Amino acid sequence: MRRIPLKKRILIINTGGTLSSVNSEQGLSPGLSSREILEELHMVSKNLELETEDFCSLDSANIFPEDWAALALKIGQVYLNYDGIVIIHGTDTLAYTASMLSFMLQNVPLPVVLTGSQLSISHPVADAMENCRCAIHMAASGCAGVFAAFNRKVMLGCRTSKVRSMSFDAFDSANYPNVAEISALGLHIKKELLPEKKGVFRVQPHYSDKVFLLKLYPGIEPSILGLLQKQGYQGVYIEGFGLGGMPFLKHDFASAVRKAVEDGMTVLAGSQCPYEGSNLSVYETGLLALRGGVLQAYDMTAEAAVTKLMWVLGQTEKPEEIRDYFQTNLVREVTIPQGD
Repeated sequence: MRRIPLKKRILIINTGGTLSSVNSEQGLSPGLSSREILEELHMVSKNLELETEDFCSLDSANIFPEDWAALALKIGQVYLNYDGIVIIHGTDTLAYTASMLSFMLQNVPLPVVLTGSQLSISHPVADAMENCRCAIHMAASGCAGVFAAFNRKVMLGCRTSKVRSMSFDAFDSANYPNVAEISALGLHIKKELLPEKKGVFRVQPHYSDKVFLLKLYPGIEPSILGLLQKQGYQGVYIEGFGLGGMPFLKHDFASAVRKAVEDGMTVLAGSQCPYEGSNLSVYETGLLALRGGVLQAYDMTAEAAVTKLMWVLGQTEKPEEIRDYFQTNLVREVTIPQGD
């Protein structure tokens, strides 16, 4: 008698967002439950056993770091019961959640795939079903890691950025290839691009919320760094000009950075350009900051840089250990040039 293989079990965690939204007097807001979403998804998952759970029902603009930690802990509690996990999430901050979960869930032994949509699943021409199909089948692939699935492509969670506000092709994998794509040949996964397992899985949910994202502009006052320290901020991610440069003449930001580092603040520097990343060793505007003790973000996305800084400061406050973390490619979130 032929043995019928057991169906893979996939848990779908609903956090809200456009995919589950309904019209209200206040505009679109999350309203569909995970059970209602599941009714729509059965047609794309006939060979899988789907289970759903409502984690929250929020526009992703209202998802905060404590929600990331709670979500990571939830996954740590249930992952042994499933072959994969899909997280339905609003698109606006999906890249932040995907990045932070990449750090909090290092060495996770199953696929954790975030997805969402630009139109509600109840809309007749929505992208929701296609995105869920991609996410569910990536979750069933057996390829461990944290990913984002959108518009028939799968990206590393820590390399994902939202780059379009209305188009269905809303997300991009900046400075790193897509790890999987759907075509006429099905779901093709490039396994050489997947994160490497480097140890035993354990949830690491601790973080610091005293982190600031600062984008430089011509004429910015360097005194902003001192004000941030007075407010208790432990770290700042600075998006500099071009390769990461900072002014040092009329508004001497480079000297302000040096003082902030001397006073105990962790300063991470990257580029305002989303592609190709920073290299502070090329121009004087970068070298002065580098010699002042800043750390380099290289080609990390802003989302990955901010969340890695938050996560690292939740693990240690020792400057040498913080520097070691930023000289380490933990989950393929960064390309560190040889010799740096």
